[in-house]
Amino acid sequence: MVNYYNSVYMYLMKLFLDKTDDTHSITMVDILSYLEKCGISAERKSIYDDIETLRLYGIDIEGHKEKGTFYYHVANRQFELAELKLLVDAVQSSKFITAKKSNQLIRKIESFASLYEASQLQRQVYVAERIKTMNESIYYNVDKIHTAINTNSKISYKYFEWTINKQMNLRKDGERYVISPWALSWNDENYYMIGFDSVSSKIKHYRVDKMLDIDITEEKRDGKEHFEKFDMALYAKKMFGMYGGQEESVRIEFDNSLIGVVIDRFGKDIIVIPKDEEYFTVCIDVAVSRQFFAWVFGLGSGAKIVSPDGVVKQIREEAERLVEQYR
Repeated sequence: MVNYYNSVYMYLMKLFLDKTDDTHSITMVDILSYLEKCGISAERKSIYDDIETLRLYGIDIEGHKEKGTFYYHVANRQFELAELKLLVDAVQSSKFITAKKSNQLIRKIESFASLYEASQLQRQVYVAERIKTMNESIYYNVDKIHTAINTNSKISYKYFEWTINKQMNLRKDGERYVISPWALSWNDENYYMIGFDSVSSKIKHYRVDKMLDIDITEEKRDGKEHFEKFDMALYAKKMFGMYGGQEESVRIEFDNSLIGVVIDRFGKDIIVIPKDEEYFTVCIDVAVSRQFFAWVFGLGSGAKIVSPDGVVKQIREEAERLVEQYR
């Protein structure tokens, strides 16, 4: 027989958390029957006291009487079902988390719900066919980078790119990168580490899922002066697809119908200057790259770069290159 005082609270808590929610309740008969199956002999009076102890512990157990029978259930949990569904959706749609790790995380999220509510979460799991990262270590890469940031340490790692044969090819012939990490950003469905490269004295970013064998070094980070007023959101907004390029203040003319697109991309704080009844212009600071030009091209005749002349010349050359490529 299991010792009552050492086990009953754990068994009762598991019973209430697994088997009850806002639409599922249990009776005293159910409780006594469950404990008996677990090898615990208990009396009704002691169970009442135990339920009160669980309430004091923080388990929100409510009871109501219906047709002469008292029913109990857990009313409020640490997470509401809608919140758990949101977490599951975030995990399953995150490309930087592998399919295997996604399923593991979702199973852990399910543990915050009753068995009945967990079945609703399971119906939302469709991770198998999504395009997910193949680097299983990314989950731990993020943790190491956070640790390095918190301990003010540099990190070293290897960085790879994919070959046409779908093989990992180490950049710089396998030489280790040494960077001072300062921030992590989730952009364009990928995780990026933003850090300072002491050799080039530049802020750079790297895809976390392409980083291998991360080590936290004993060297302290460099580049503090560059990050004292660093705005991560502003940095990411300037990049298109997190591709770097020469930063420029670019003026673009848009059709009025594209105001929603502009606000979605640059935020509501952007200054909009009406040109006439059909068009408006905005000035934005961007890293000029082919990805930026592709975004402008994608808006068709509704968007046109009007200044500076150097950027207008670049996009004209890019358009001519595309015409020649598809001639």
